[in-house]
Amino acid sequence: MSWVAGEPGSAVPAAPAAPAAPAKGCLAEGEAFSEVFDAHFDEIHGYVAQRLGPDHAEDVVAEAFLVAFRKRAQYDPARAGVRVWLYGIVTKLVARHRRLEARTLRAMGRYGADTEAPGPEDRVATWVSAQSLRPNLAAALAELSQRDRDVVLLVALAGLSHEEVAAALGIPYGTVGSRLSRARRKLRASLGGTNPMLVPEEAERG
Repeated sequence: MSWVAGEPGSAVPAAPAAPAAPAKGCLAEGEAFSEVFDAHFDEIHGYVAQRLGPDHAEDVVAEAFLVAFRKRAQYDPARAGVRVWLYGIVTKLVARHRRLEARTLRAMGRYGADTEAPGPEDRVATWVSAQSLRPNLAAALAELSQRDRDVVLLVALAGLSHEEVAAALGIPYGTVGSRLSRARRKLRASLGGTNPMLVPEEAERG
């Protein structure tokens, strides 16, 4: 424990230092990667659970961190922070389950947030229920292309900025804005002209 000077002739314990964040560029060390896992697992797991449901989140997130561990030496802190890098990896894995995600969203459209759809594959997405989003919005999201849905949900669920989404997905900054705007237009059209309020208007402008 470190100490700081107090009154003359006395010393008082300093406030405990906050745990240091993993140093960027040091992921080749196994110990540093374990810190990354501890720091980000819950958030990444929550993101996947909200997209695919909790039944499928464990396997997808475990695979994501395995991929990250194997590629840890390739991590470039100049391109993105560790958190954004992990979102990029897990979003690619979620894309492999695009049919499951679409079925989940369509189930929400058919059965609503308060009714359990039959079968584990048709579970209502957690984020839809938590945010009290209307079933027709879930159905509209199911009709978006995977690319557009990834951008919308990285902004709406993960809270990433345009710059972070671009870094996570490896796409130009302008592409993020165009996909987000296109997705909002499609959602608005599906909802009869109603603003879906899934992503604030200012988010489109970055």
